[in-house]
Amino acid sequence: MDLHLHDKVEMKKPHPCGSTHWEILRVGMDIKLKCLGCGHELMLPRSKAEKSIRKILKEEEDHE
Repeated sequence: MDLHLHDKVEMKKPHPCGSTHWEILRVGMDIKLKCLGCGHELMLPRSKAEKSIRKILKEEEDHE
């Protein structure tokens, strides 16, 4: 999966705050994500993060 810094992604499962949209803050062996609903940050191993991502959002979808 081709992930870049500051990409917005949609995850398969919602965060407890209800949001499924996250921003990528760090890319490497681990992926650091920031919830766009509540601002919570977490790090996941790259393999687990790639399995959890439903799609990478386009710029026009970010404003919905």
